[in-house]
Amino acid sequence: MQRISRDSVGLPCQGCALARPALVFLHRPGTLARLSTVSVLLLESSVALQRIDIEKRFPFSVEKLFAHLSEHENLAELFKPAKVSRLRNGDHDRNGVGSVRKLRVGPGPSFEETVTAFEENRLIEYRITRGSPLRNHFGRMQFAADGDGSRLHYTIEFEGKVPGLAAIIRPVLEQGIRRGLDKLHL
Repeated sequence: MQRISRDSVGLPCQGCALARPALVFLHRPGTLARLSTVSVLLLESSVALQRIDIEKRFPFSVEKLFAHLSEHENLAELFKPAKVSRLRNGDHDRNGVGSVRKLRVGPGPSFEETVTAFEENRLIEYRITRGSPLRNHFGRMQFAADGDGSRLHYTIEFEGKVPGLAAIIRPVLEQGIRRGLDKLHL
């Protein structure tokens, strides 16, 4: 049996991969198949927390930017091709803590996000609370005045329920959000 070393697969550091046992059927033509346990290398990015970190300046006031991005239905501009709809208003504010939105991407199942922190013109935090293939999801939008305009610092962290899924979703999601923010005109 050939051994696979960290160097032979181009892994740059000791902490970059995890070895996991896996049951596999080994079969060579003309022999009986046998069940064996082998070590499988998983790249850390396939199981690790993924992070999107976007900072962007806008030519309009922080009040306009916050008012627009706090409305759940307007988020469809950032998450295209997702459909976004409001399920529930917040406890004290229409878009505040406790408000829930439903997102559906294509024919896939819908999932729900719930606002967990809300400070007008300053902060929105939310988590996926139902139906997603992601876990440990946390989104934060921080707003600030910046001269005659405004600045948004948007971070999202998440893991996949299936190894490798989050690493596939991250670049697609990040590109969509950046594209949506670039097209934002109020």
